[in-house]
Amino acid sequence: MNFDLNEEQQMIMDQAAKFVANETPVSRFRKLRETERGWDLDMWGKMAEQGWLAIAIPEDQGGFGGSFVDLAIILEQLGRGLVPEPFIASVVLGAGILSEHGDEAQRDSFLTPMIEGQTSLAFAYAESQSRYNLSDCLTKAVKSGDGWTISGEKIWVLNGHAADQIIVAARTGGSQFDESGLSLFIVDGDAKGLQRILVPGMDGQRTAVLRFEGVQVGADRLLGRDGDALGIIEKAVDRGAAAACAEGLGHIRELFERTVAYLKEREQFGVPIGSFQVLQHIASDMYAEMELCYSASILASIQVDHPDADTRKAEVSAAKLQLSDGGWMVSKNAIQLFGGIGVTDEQDEGLFFKRLRVLNSVFGDADWHVSRFQSLKGFEAID
Repeated sequence: MNFDLNEEQQMIMDQAAKFVANETPVSRFRKLRETERGWDLDMWGKMAEQGWLAIAIPEDQGGFGGSFVDLAIILEQLGRGLVPEPFIASVVLGAGILSEHGDEAQRDSFLTPMIEGQTSLAFAYAESQSRYNLSDCLTKAVKSGDGWTISGEKIWVLNGHAADQIIVAARTGGSQFDESGLSLFIVDGDAKGLQRILVPGMDGQRTAVLRFEGVQVGADRLLGRDGDALGIIEKAVDRGAAAACAEGLGHIRELFERTVAYLKEREQFGVPIGSFQVLQHIASDMYAEMELCYSASILASIQVDHPDADTRKAEVSAAKLQLSDGGWMVSKNAIQLFGGIGVTDEQDEGLFFKRLRVLNSVFGDADWHVSRFQSLKGFEAID
């Protein structure tokens, strides 16, 4: 399989790299993390002008008809600048679901404004008791007249604090763990009965706890078929995991390059510390892990829309595991080679370290993805 970028994809990468370097360096993130929203509406509009919010949307829906690989290329560059705008939450998750499963009216009302940079989206599926079990859902949607009434709570909702619309997983039938009976609804961020609790993350970004206390939505807010949403949720979360790997790759590349530059600049005993053989060996191991992360991430990006669900799940789980293992190896050694000071808030390296730790946990941690990969491949569990 050829992992080389074609000419158009190389142009996308170069454009994104230049944009991040000029418009949204790490210093911008430092300022935005002190604000309540945590990201900037004007920058969201600029990203829309670049075509990024619409790049993977089909042309007949107002997009550019690109692939998930195109999204991954952009995400890697956004990762290098710690760009906090809700690209994964809104473009990968929300827009991806609306594009594939929304009807024409829903796409016109909620997808089009998002790809134009006027609004943002979120996807609320996780609950306090569910961990990574996507069928474990206590939030309920009950028929009420011509519409539905939603009650329950969702946690760790990316961009849930600021989204104009939130796609919510709720149970319309069956019991807590049933695979059938799950449905998706589009809820406005300012809906009556919706309480949004801001949750600052250890990485300086924002999530939210959402409480639905009798939130009423019309029949036109049902997304897809009633009771048949588990497959949609599973694919969306896998797309989120592949996106996390792409963004994480950007963090890893940035950490590696910053570390190598430091080894060339920092002197001890009158010579650059990068001349010490033991440190060269560590840097070589870091490079190898970075390249493994790249290979796993690009393969996951290629296969994440594969029609065979097992193929998709296996490649995404492999990439997420490599992000966890390889990302930890690169980030911990970067901190160590900076003399430990890299973990402090004053050093940008510490910010990348923290963001990687968060990305390793969202959309399934390493243990969960190992377990899923083993079950898909028929391996026996190893204690």
